[in-house]
Amino acid sequence: MVSHLLSLADLSYSDIINLLDCASQLKEKRARGKSSQELNNKTLAMLFEKSSTRTRISFEVGMTELGGHAIYLNYKDVQLGRGESVADTARVMSRYVHAIMARVYRHETLIQLSENGTVPVINGLSDLEHPC
Repeated sequence: MVSHLLSLADLSYSDIINLLDCASQLKEKRARGKSSQELNNKTLAMLFEKSSTRTRISFEVGMTELGGHAIYLNYKDVQLGRGESVADTARVMSRYVHAIMARVYRHETLIQLSENGTVPVINGLSDLEHPC
């Protein structure tokens, strides 16, 4: 089953506590100079309709420090909604990456990505929420 993070409402109280515990452990490990490979050989597509310094840096550094790779795609790099439907974009991206983080204008775009792709979708910001 694919788990998406489109809203904080997608998480239970125990999910949030577990995430914070995991983040604390990773931060402590990082402070000691220890590397982590939890995301070794995993690729995250970072789709940005709206630019952001903190969101891009945090996801890109996070992926790198956990052994994975992040691909930055701005709105001009893809045909999202201009030549390819959001549904088609989700299907194509799902063939190549392990997850999609999207920072979009409309929350509906995130819903369409999650309904049509086969990988987890993370809300990097929408007009409805900013769970990250």
